[in-house]
Amino acid sequence: MARRAVEQELSRERILEAARHLFITKGYRAISMRSIGQHLGYSHGSLYYHFKEKAELFYAIVVEDFNHVAALLSQVMNKPPEEGMTRVEQLIMEFIRFGLDHPYQYEIMFMIRDEELLAYCRAEQGRCFDLFSSIVRRHMKEEGYVSEDWQNVPLTLFLSAHGFISYYIQDKVSFEDVKEAASAHIKVLCRSL
Repeated sequence: MARRAVEQELSRERILEAARHLFITKGYRAISMRSIGQHLGYSHGSLYYHFKEKAELFYAIVVEDFNHVAALLSQVMNKPPEEGMTRVEQLIMEFIRFGLDHPYQYEIMFMIRDEELLAYCRAEQGRCFDLFSSIVRRHMKEEGYVSEDWQNVPLTLFLSAHGFISYYIQDKVSFEDVKEAASAHIKVLCRSL
């Protein structure tokens, strides 16, 4: 009976939040299911009720973060862009905002170098890029751009936004700190469209 009460009290969301924090601050390899349990004040056995292993827990975090980005990108397309911006410019701006306002998540999602962990991220990275590309292509089609550019432009824009985030993420600056630079970067990028 006490075990059931503990399992109900220790929610999947609490575990994900604690594990994300620990993976970010200490690194994936330095963290065990036992250390996550200790951080939460529970035995590591109670974590296994929700996740079979640490890799499954990590993947759940990655999926949750990519779903959050997908929701943000979709929201951009469902509302009018800020004054003086196109939808594509707003899309890139929101992607940059996410990266700089959530640097640790972004690093796990897009900058991880560990081969084992990269395997968990690749499919989600591809899904994120596909969504980004479909939004850009839809905009280009609506605006009458030449169809041969539809394949290359989304990747160029995505990689350029990633490069911008990667450059500034090292300095631990917020999006607001570099918003003007982001806006100028995006305007230069999209001028070629």
